Amino acid sequence: MKISIITPSFNQGSFIERTIASVLAQRGDFELEYLVVDAGSTDATLSVLRRYEGRLRYVSEPDRGQCNAINKGLRMTSGEVVAWLNSDDAYEPGALAAVAEVFRSGALWCFGMCRIIDERDREIRRAITRYKTAQSRRYGIRRLLGRNFISQPAIFFRRDLIAQVGGLDEDLHLAMDYDLTLRFARVATPVFVPRPLATFRWHGDSKTAARYRAGGWEAFRIACRHARGFERLALPGHLARYAAQVAVYRTLDIWLSPCGSSHSRRR
Repeated sequence: MKISIITPSFNQGSFIERTIASVLAQRGDFELEYLVVDAGSTDATLSVLRRYEGRLRYVSEPDRGQCNAINKGLRMTSGEVVAWLNSDDAYEPGALAAVAEVFRSGALWCFGMCRIIDERDREIRRAITRYKTAQSRRYGIRRLLGRNFISQPAIFFRRDLIAQVGGLDEDLHLAMDYDLTLRFARVATPVFVPRPLATFRWHGDSKTAARYRAGGWEAFRIACRHARGFERLALPGHLARYAAQVAVYRTLDIWLSPCGSSHSRRR
C-alpha cells in the first residue's frame, strides 16, 4: 500500500522540520510518498527542505492559497491513500501503520484522535480533545452537521474517494476540511481510529488561532449548504455551539496569553 502525504507550506520555518521528522519517522508495511508544496517561502523553510532532499520531494512556487496547494499536491502524488499535514502539525509515532491496517480492511476514509500542542510541543486544551473524541465515538452525519468535531490532521482517505467527490473548494479559506468530510460522508461512513494519530499546533502566528470566529462561521455556512431535509434540524444547535466555541476560545486565549499560546493551518 502506498500512502501519499502532502504538506502545504508557507513561512513556517520555525515548525516545519518537526512536521517533516514526524512523517519520515513513520514505519510499517506501506510505501511512503511525501511531497511538500511550498508557496515561495522567504524564511528558513527552503533551507530545511534542502536538507531532506532525497527523502521527500518539494516544489516552491507562488500559488493561490492553501486549498490550491493541496489540490496541486493531489495531482502530483500517486498513493492509494492520501492525507495532508500542515507545516506546523505532526504525526504521532505509528500513525501511518495504524492507518494502513484500517484501509486494508476496506475503508474509504478514516480519522483518529488528535492532541493539541503549543509552540514547545506541550499538550494543551485537553478538554477540547476529550470533547472531540467523545463526539467521534458517536459519529453520524447528522451529528457532524451539528458540530465540526473531526480534526483535520488525523483524516486519511482513498484517492478513489477524492475522485468521486472532487478536491478542496478553493473558495474556502478556513473550514475547507469540514466541507470535504461532509462530502465524504455522503459516499461512505468513516472508520474512527481510537488512538492519537496526529498533533495539531495552536500558536499565535497561525491563521486559525487568529480567526477562529471567522472559521466557525464558515463551518456553519458549510453545514447549511450540505444539510438536507430533516438534517436541517441540526443547524440551530450548530449555531449555538459556534457561539459557545467563540466564548470558550476567547476565555482560553485570555488565560493562556502570558504563555503565548494561541491552531495553524498554513498561512
